[in-house]
Amino acid sequence: MRWMDLEVVKRVARIARLELTDQELEEFSDDLEEILDYLSVLDEAPSCECAGFNPIPVEDILRDDEPSLDMDSADLRELMDTYQDWVRGPRLA
Repeated sequence: MRWMDLEVVKRVARIARLELTDQELEEFSDDLEEILDYLSVLDEAPSCECAGFNPIPVEDILRDDEPSLDMDSADLRELMDTYQDWVRGPRLA
């Protein structure tokens, strides 16, 4: 059974908006058939349920987020521009 007969190649060429001559259709049909025959080797490859989508296992290496105070808020206020214990930002125009 041919996978790439002239009708399939014509349909693909129409979808790709290609205008092919009868000779080009024959050539592409033969070329695509050779490619599919070459890739049919993959059908013979053993399947293994142990390998998922990623052949390399993906592990979560991120740490859990735990809130902590690295610096006292009073020390931060001393370093910042404050007014009545409020942090002052740049003036908006």
